[in-house]
Amino acid sequence: MKMTGRRWMTALGLMVMTAACATEDAPQSDEPTEEVIKIRRDRTPVTLFTPTELERTIDNLVGAINQSGLKPIQMVVLLKHLSTFFEPIATGANRAMGELEAVGNVLGPTTQMTTDDGMASQNLQNQQIANAIEDDAQGVGVSPYSVINEAAINEAVDKGLHVVTFDTDLKDSKRTLYVGAIQKEAGARAAHALLDPKIGNLPPPPGTVLVHGDTSSDWYDGVQRTEGVLEVLGQLGYTTPPIQAVFINDQEAYDVNQLKTAIETANPPVVGMIGVFNISYRCVMAAEAAGRLDIPIITFDFDPKTAEYMQKGRIKATVVQRQYYEGYLVPYILYGIQTFGLEQTKGLLGDLMYDDHRVNIGVDVVPSGDFDKYNDFLDQIGSIQ
Repeated sequence: MKMTGRRWMTALGLMVMTAACATEDAPQSDEPTEEVIKIRRDRTPVTLFTPTELERTIDNLVGAINQSGLKPIQMVVLLKHLSTFFEPIATGANRAMGELEAVGNVLGPTTQMTTDDGMASQNLQNQQIANAIEDDAQGVGVSPYSVINEAAINEAVDKGLHVVTFDTDLKDSKRTLYVGAIQKEAGARAAHALLDPKIGNLPPPPGTVLVHGDTSSDWYDGVQRTEGVLEVLGQLGYTTPPIQAVFINDQEAYDVNQLKTAIETANPPVVGMIGVFNISYRCVMAAEAAGRLDIPIITFDFDPKTAEYMQKGRIKATVVQRQYYEGYLVPYILYGIQTFGLEQTKGLLGDLMYDDHRVNIGVDVVPSGDFDKYNDFLDQIGSIQ
């Protein structure tokens, strides 16, 4: 069954008042007057962590939309999951779709899905994209798993849907735009945080910095983030052996043990660690197991375990992706492309356009001393994980 669009409200039986310069004899119309529906957006609180450039860009989009009033649009936003890391994305997307009065849903599995081939979640996402085509949606926002979802995205574009990726990009697909952090830049930000005398205070080389990351060829974004770290530290003369992160849930002990072994066998000795994923807190577990509480550690994301270690001072800073804003911006971009066209929408996005196909929303570097302030900001925008 296809989803139905909303009906526009009209002001029936009302006379349109003439302008002050009109005469009393001006003809009056019996035609109903269509109400111009505008976005009424709640203001985001101004704090140390409020992304002012992002907020200004959203205001530009809202202003352009309000000039002509809202028009019906049907869209769907597809997440890898509806909890933990993706919960703030769902919050932002639902809020934006409500403001736009868009027809559609924010979808994703609520529990871990597994099959013999391990492809249940990927297959579900492909089916959800196919459903969007069948339901005559005009736009799809999707956080793809891997190249496995590329064919489904390409088919949607070929059928006339606008597709915006977020969180994870598929740069070789036909997607219209990507919204999120530029991952190589994000990795570099982590490296500079470790070097910062006020944060990581990394001693000068020689020394080993273990990088818990990804060097495979399958996950472009993960590789880019890892390379951003390696490039900055390598140029300064540090030894930077990458340790391949293991994401399988029941393999945490194995992952921690490989990090522990790397700490114990490193030559020259380990002077710092950076983990570039939401499982970065494992770096702390490994350092503690190796008896190296002196190692400064920088992590990524705001996992509850990461937050716990930050409060204890074991993590010096974490690099946080702006998940709420990823989710919030995607519906507005889909609406803009459908209503104004791609090029005008890019113009409204302004300096956020990193290149012709990527919208850079940046990251937040949160020192452990600012933990409470950042947590308060997330709470104010409804983005607590």
